[in-house]
Amino acid sequence: METDELFLLSDAALRDVIDRIDPADFSAPAPQEWTQLPSPTLRDIIGRHAYDEAWIPDVIAGRASANGDPYADADLLGDDPIASYDALNDAATAAVRAGDFAETFRFTYGDYPATEGFAHMATYRAFQAYSIAKHFGIPFHLSPELIAGLNEHVVPHADEWRQWGVFPPAIEPPTDADDETRLLCAVGFWVE
Repeated sequence: METDELFLLSDAALRDVIDRIDPADFSAPAPQEWTQLPSPTLRDIIGRHAYDEAWIPDVIAGRASANGDPYADADLLGDDPIASYDALNDAATAAVRAGDFAETFRFTYGDYPATEGFAHMATYRAFQAYSIAKHFGIPFHLSPELIAGLNEHVVPHADEWRQWGVFPPAIEPPTDADDETRLLCAVGFWVE
């Protein structure tokens, strides 16, 4: 699987979870480890994802926030957070599907070849989809295709990325673990 396809699967998984959030939960506290924002709410977390979605067309075109950040102070969620997020997700999806990618993606934490950049973006979205769903009681499973793509492009780097703080320590999977559980254990995100 190509990493741009992996990104699209991960991004769709996150959207699936966001689309099923009960709006009453937007003010609920979210785990502090999900963000550097103080005392985050679920709306804050979705706001960060909206910000990331807004940047996708720029990132894949090779632009960086060092050239100005038009979204820094914007309320990207407005009065209808789910619809606003979905509109940004639609624009990001269309940009990726257009297939015109820069050779280098410029993130705030460094520059990476496009293939690796897509894997980074897919990682964040896939595991946030799982984490949000698990934390807020939304029925959700990673698709078999997404699990296969993450096993191909992410798990081989798990120990290296763990050193950067991307993943918590690996977890020993239960003996009867399915593919999703084994993946989540490998990256330290599995929760019973």
